Amino acid sequence: MNIFKKILVINGPNLNLLGRREPEIYGKISLEKIENNLVKHGKKLSYNIDCVQSNNEGKIIEIVQGACEDYSGIIINAGGYTHTSIALMDALNFFSKPIIEVHMSNIYKRENFRHLSYISHVANGSICGFGAKGYEIALNSIIKLINIDINKHQEN
Repeated sequence: MNIFKKILVINGPNLNLLGRREPEIYGKISLEKIENNLVKHGKKLSYNIDCVQSNNEGKIIEIVQGACEDYSGIIINAGGYTHTSIALMDALNFFSKPIIEVHMSNIYKRENFRHLSYISHVANGSICGFGAKGYEIALNSIIKLINIDINKHQEN
C-alpha cells in the first residue's frame, strides 16, 4: 500500500453556485471559500487537499477512477448525482480507500427522493445537515480513517 497524505474533495453539480443558490438551505458561503478553508485546515494537519467541482457525471467518474494512485481518501458531495448515479457509486467502490460523503443540508428532512443515497452504499460515513462545517467534520473524520490505515500498514 502506498501511503499518501493527499485527500481529494469532489463537488458535483450546482455546487459551483453555493452562496447564491438557495441560501436559506445551503447558506451564503461560496464553494471557493469552503475549499480554501479545507486546504488551510488540511495543511495544519499535514495533509494536502485537492478540490474539484464538475457538473458532468462522466467527468466526476473519470476523476474518481484516476484518484486511486494519488489519493489516500475522497470526500464527496455528489449533489444530485447522490440520488441517481449508480455509475458514480461503482467508481467509488473501485477506489477502495476511505470515502466520506457530505451534504450541507439534512437530506433526510427534505423531499423523499433525496433520502436515497447511492454514495452511502460505498462510503465509510456520511455527514449531512451541518452546512459548510460538514466539510471540516468530513476532513477530520477521513484523516482519522487514513491514519488507522497507515498504522495498520506500518505494523505489517
